[in-house]
Amino acid sequence: MQPPVFFADAGGLDTDVVVLSGPEGRHAATVRRLRPGERVDVSDGAGCLAECVVAAVGNGGLELTVHARRQVPHPDPAITVVQAIPKGDRGELAVEEMTEVGVDRIVPWAAARCVAVWQGARGERSLAKWRLTAREAAKQSRRAWIPEVAPLAAADDVARLVAKADCALVLEPGADESLSRLPLPNSGEVLVVVGPEGGITPAEIAAFRAAGATAVRLGPNVLRTSTAGPVAAAILLSRSARW
Repeated sequence: MQPPVFFADAGGLDTDVVVLSGPEGRHAATVRRLRPGERVDVSDGAGCLAECVVAAVGNGGLELTVHARRQVPHPDPAITVVQAIPKGDRGELAVEEMTEVGVDRIVPWAAARCVAVWQGARGERSLAKWRLTAREAAKQSRRAWIPEVAPLAAADDVARLVAKADCALVLEPGADESLSRLPLPNSGEVLVVVGPEGGITPAEIAAFRAAGATAVRLGPNVLRTSTAGPVAAAILLSRSARW
């Protein structure tokens, strides 16, 4: 079995002995019940990975001895998914699955036809949930990089992201181009825009096309917004050197 992965604060992996405390330490000691001599990997979530062995178990934490340390390069090409906000807990499900698949940045988007609305304290709580979900999913899937979950974006923000990307795609069920056949760059950023259940408005599509996006279809079936992003990312990654 591969060793479990836990996350530590940036700079916490510089010494030969790492103390894993707080929620991560309690989870390792009381839920995973790790014992001295067992292997553990600890990451800072930004590519640094320390290969450790449990030296001691304390109240709610572990003392780890670092045996090796390595830097995992940032994935290339990087995959960004602009995700229209789904209803209920489907947003967290989408974030979890996209993280497990390998998406590198997730941008929540307040599309015109979104039913769910992030405003004020509710919006802050929702964004925090997405970020926590990405962190936990990265731990489960043994990723050295935690995906960035960006602040809520409006259509104008998305258009600017489209213009900066090396390849920008908008998922549209009736598009002429197929995602599985479209030429893709070997490096840089590939950005995918996923609309809400009610679809992307003509004005939004026009703005994204004007910024340089290409409309593509996934296949013959129409997927929910919460599953379209993970499926699109899997198709992209299967065509890259990352998989």
